[in-house]
Amino acid sequence: MDSFEFENGEVLNDVKVEYMTFGTPKYDDKGVLNNAILYAHGSLGNYSSMKKIFPLSCKSDPFDKEKYFFISISSLGSPGSCSPSATDLKNRFPKYSLVDVVNFQKQFLKEKFGIEHVLGLIGNSMGGFVGLTLAIEYPDFCDFIICGVSTFKVAGHDFILSKFVDEIITSDPDYAKGELTYSLIRTLRIACLAEFNFGLSKEALRDMSNIELASEFENFGNESIETDIYDLKYCNAACMNYDVEDDLDKIKSKVLIIACKQDPHFPPELDAIPMSKMIKDSELIIMDSELGHLCFNDLESIKNELNEFMEEFDDC
Repeated sequence: MDSFEFENGEVLNDVKVEYMTFGTPKYDDKGVLNNAILYAHGSLGNYSSMKKIFPLSCKSDPFDKEKYFFISISSLGSPGSCSPSATDLKNRFPKYSLVDVVNFQKQFLKEKFGIEHVLGLIGNSMGGFVGLTLAIEYPDFCDFIICGVSTFKVAGHDFILSKFVDEIITSDPDYAKGELTYSLIRTLRIACLAEFNFGLSKEALRDMSNIELASEFENFGNESIETDIYDLKYCNAACMNYDVEDDLDKIKSKVLIIACKQDPHFPPELDAIPMSKMIKDSELIIMDSELGHLCFNDLESIKNELNEFMEEFDDC
């Protein structure tokens, strides 16, 4: 995009947007795309996270590729799109909020596809933050939201986890230099390892031997150093300040909330269940999966429930 203006008034020019599309575009009498579904990924993911719904995209599946046209965008702050690492601005990148993430995607959809209304949005984890924020800021923009393993505010243990990650990063004196050093690589690895316990369920972790766990922990840390520490810092800060609890009554979209009984990040009793009571037109599915917070990789297990929800939007 030629430019993008942040909530705080800062502007970046020549803005890069990474995306992919999948499915069958359909148009109304005026030539406007009318069957677009946006996919919003989790923190520091990218467009390829949409692969989670591919197993449910065949004929008669809930996300039938012959019925719908999917657009997945690497969000603002993610390395493939406009981000601290992609712009090389590092710690000089404008601070952004979840509203900025929403506006970034909304502006791109308008400029690239001429879209001013989408059929729906599917988002997991931070993608759920994006979906709810979009539905609150622009109540008429989408007909439905599927909000998976997510919440209405970062609080309690999740807020402390975000604070802990932030503390690890900012405690390194080299962070302020805005350039990668050996110390920052080590700090990045430690900050990412703080998240290790919040993916798979406690049951899945307990089923592994300590030798297996130590190996998985080591591999997780080694893989994490491919992340940019500034991308992580900015994304973590945006999520840490996320709280839409007082605005859920503004949502007009139909909302499907998907939770997982074994999710260590957002336990249903603290997040999904209260949220389902605060959003007037909402449905709730609680999965039973030892994948825990990663249960969007097992959506086939709730195929029937997803089909039932998507039936309402078959005639798009």
